[in-house]
Amino acid sequence: MKQFLPALLLISLSAATSVQAADNTQGKALFDGSCVACHGAAGQGNPALGAPALAGQQAAYLQRQLMNYRTGLRGTAEGDTGGAQMTPMAKSLPDDAAVTAVADYLASLPAVAATASLTGGDAAQGAKLYQSKCGSCHGGKAEGNPAFSAPALAGQSDSYLQTQFDNFKQGKRGYEQADRYGRQMKMMANTINEAEFLDVLAYLNTLGSK
Repeated sequence: MKQFLPALLLISLSAATSVQAADNTQGKALFDGSCVACHGAAGQGNPALGAPALAGQQAAYLQRQLMNYRTGLRGTAEGDTGGAQMTPMAKSLPDDAAVTAVADYLASLPAVAATASLTGGDAAQGAKLYQSKCGSCHGGKAEGNPAFSAPALAGQSDSYLQTQFDNFKQGKRGYEQADRYGRQMKMMANTINEAEFLDVLAYLNTLGSK
C-alpha cells in the first residue's frame, strides 16, 4: 500500500493544479475582456492612466476592492475620478463568482516591479516612518499581510499610492461606515503629512516588487 501513496499524492496535486488552471482561464478571459486596456496584459498597471499594478496582489484584497466598487463603498465620492471610472468596470463583471475568478487570476501572476516616477523624498527617513506607521500592517518589506487584510505596497506605482493617500486624507476613500478597512486607512493617512509620505514613497521605491 505504501508504494501507492506517492502516486496518489501526485494525482491529487495534478488534479488541484488542473482545477486552478481552469479557474485562472476564466479569470484571465474576464480580465482580458474588461481590465487589460488600463491595467496591462501582465497586470502591471499604467501610471499614465492612474491604473495600479494588480499582478501578484492578494486575491482577498482584490476581491474586496472590486466588491467595494460594485456596492458603492468606493468610487462614489465627489472628485474621485479614478474611482468613478472603475465603478462601471467592476459592475460589468456578471456576478460574485466572476469577481473571485478575476481576483484569483491576478493573484496568480508574478508581481512586476514599478518604475519610480516621483522625485524627492528621503528613503532613509522614509524607512523609519514606514516601519513606525505602516509596517505592522503592510509587512516589514511592504509585502502585505493577509491576516490584517493589508495589501502589498512594494512594486506599486508611487504615483498611484500618492493619489490614494490623498484620497484617504480628503475623504474620497474610507467614507462609508461599512468600509472598515478603508476607515482604518483614512485614520492612518491623517497621522502623516505630505512631505513625510514622500519620504515613505522614496523608501517603497527601493523595495521593487513584493
